[in-house]
Amino acid sequence: MDICFRLVSLILILCILAPSPIYSKLLPTQEEAALVTNPAGFLNLARSPEVSDYMVRIRRRLHEYPELGFEEFETSKLIRAELDKMGIRYKYPLAVTGIVGYIGTGKPPFVALRADMDALAMEEDVEWEHKSKVPGKMHACGHDAHVAMLLGAAKMLQDRQDELQGTVVLVFQPAEEGGGGAKMMAEEGALENVTAIFGAHVTTRYPIGFVASRAGPILAASGFFEAVISGKGGHAAIPQDAVDPIVAASSVIVSLQHLVSRETDPLDSQVISVAKFEGGGAFNVIPNSVTIGGTFRAFSTENLYRLRQRIEEVITSQASVQRCNASVSFDDKPFYPVTENDRNLHKYFLNVAEEMLGATKVLEMKPSMGSEDFSFYSELIPGYFYFVGMKDEAVGISEMGHSPNYRVNEDSLSYGAALQASLATSIIPQLHPHEDDAMERAPHDEL
Repeated sequence: MDICFRLVSLILILCILAPSPIYSKLLPTQEEAALVTNPAGFLNLARSPEVSDYMVRIRRRLHEYPELGFEEFETSKLIRAELDKMGIRYKYPLAVTGIVGYIGTGKPPFVALRADMDALAMEEDVEWEHKSKVPGKMHACGHDAHVAMLLGAAKMLQDRQDELQGTVVLVFQPAEEGGGGAKMMAEEGALENVTAIFGAHVTTRYPIGFVASRAGPILAASGFFEAVISGKGGHAAIPQDAVDPIVAASSVIVSLQHLVSRETDPLDSQVISVAKFEGGGAFNVIPNSVTIGGTFRAFSTENLYRLRQRIEEVITSQASVQRCNASVSFDDKPFYPVTENDRNLHKYFLNVAEEMLGATKVLEMKPSMGSEDFSFYSELIPGYFYFVGMKDEAVGISEMGHSPNYRVNEDSLSYGAALQASLATSIIPQLHPHEDDAMERAPHDEL
């Protein structure tokens, strides 16, 4: 009897002292407690149904109703409604339709995350449930995904705002596609008090689960031109009685290519592409005039303006050789500067991305002749732009941007949202001790 009593007593004591499995589940794990600064934790949270389903729903809604630059009124309205639901304060409007939201203490350091909102003027050819419902407009560059990712990041950050040691600034920007919306946003105070800014872009250039970027110049400076070459119309069978602007325009196009092949250092990347040629409406009529247009790119301000000058000279001179007149105009929108990544921010990016994804999935990319108006931000403050891979040929997602068959891999939304949130929260504590000299910027050309 005595032995049984002692045995029962021992069991009762062990039960009292042993941790309750139910109670243990109520206590946050070390990983959960450090979630705000833990990249892997952010990725797990971004993949949760609460966040991932939310981003997919937002992205599909935006994809159905695309809007062009400085016309993103319904897009902006949707974003503001979501910010209101989350209890996030914001400023509106900036740059016509832009929004700037604030999460955290409202005090320094301020770190910004940017998403562009505008669509492209093109018809969607992808047949699916959420195809564009607006004729002639399509989100064919992933900006609907960028907005969804930033709202997803905002959702995660707002739920943990008390743990932030500074302020995360949410920049929802209009008119990236040639409109220079970033320049106007900056001029109207979007970067007020901001120490650093991050921007992301989805791409099928890299597989899903991979990211890519580099320190220093990453995207080229760019400009656009248009020329009207005028001659004298006439019958195509009697060309001697006409002054043919089509022949003149053809000569101009060939000569423009010589500016890169014959006047440019082969080790200094530059591009001139004529992508527009309009003239004539009948097989047997020489038109009075032809309109051509295109883009030019370079990796320095000096070279961009040299190309601008030579483009005008070549067009007018070659037209004159063919007895035609030419007028050349350069787009009234601002030239985009070189997009240059701050070298110190690159170190932060590598640390965060490698911890989240693994070092083998963080790629060093080559500079690209593409351009981005994110460059207007990185001219003013340290900035960092990176690409989120979404290629998956197994499900048919491989089309590059600006294609009518472009599709977004919605699995990429979690990666983008987690990276944006983690980059902001990881760098804020680093900026506290010496905010003024935390980052030294490498000098570069400014437009």
